[in-house]
Amino acid sequence: MKMYRYLDPEGEVRFAVGEAGKLLRAEGDPYRGLVPTGDEARVAELLAPIVPTAVVGIGLNYRKHAEEGGARIPQHPVVFMKLPGAIQDPNKPIVLPRTLRSDKVDYECELAVVVGTACKNVSVDEALSHVLGYTCANDVSARDWQIEWGGSQWSRGKTFDTFLPMGPCLVTTDDIPDPSGLQIRTELNGQTMQDWTTADMIFSVAEIVSFLSGSTTLEAGTVILTGTPHGVGMARTPPVWLRAGDTVAIEIERIGRLENRVVEEETSAS
Repeated sequence: MKMYRYLDPEGEVRFAVGEAGKLLRAEGDPYRGLVPTGDEARVAELLAPIVPTAVVGIGLNYRKHAEEGGARIPQHPVVFMKLPGAIQDPNKPIVLPRTLRSDKVDYECELAVVVGTACKNVSVDEALSHVLGYTCANDVSARDWQIEWGGSQWSRGKTFDTFLPMGPCLVTTDDIPDPSGLQIRTELNGQTMQDWTTADMIFSVAEIVSFLSGSTTLEAGTVILTGTPHGVGMARTPPVWLRAGDTVAIEIERIGRLENRVVEEETSAS
């Protein structure tokens, strides 16, 4: 099932199910269940599919991406955090930081996992039973803050406002029981920059959920970013950084297309 979160013309946050061309308003919530009402959804604005309780990222989780950066294959998943305030809605702008300035902002297409039921110390075999579903994400990253100035503390470069667009919908696990072979790609101004498959993940979704739940409770609503394939702007010659006026789109097979334009942060005159 495809689940959407949206604003109606009166400004109320609602949920819908169906396909983008025909959405039915639904009652309930994603965790206890959504029931279609039979009424057509009046969508004024699409929102990110959920409001996360936490956002956990996994770095260097595609073999070819690790290779393009000259990194070793990690022994365990590489973990970083994003603030929930980094979430951005479909069709809303990615804002380039100008107060705490970055001129090396990069795109990263990622499969995002949404935890549906709280879990702790789950086995790999049990892990996917705690997943609600999947959505597209763009793990936007300020590489100068992430690598050059942050002392390899990734979170500073990855958690600026708007640095995590998500959407357009959440696809539940009954439609995607196995997320290990999905095509995933990035377009920048219509040009394909990343085009690969989740089969290249070093750690599978089940392995990631199991690892993160070790001695740690993952609450329902936790969003897990599962890494990006090769083709990021940082690894290109010359590097390709996001600029105001760009449009970046993330597509994942069986989920859909997430598109955001890029703007500069407005700063007050000194």
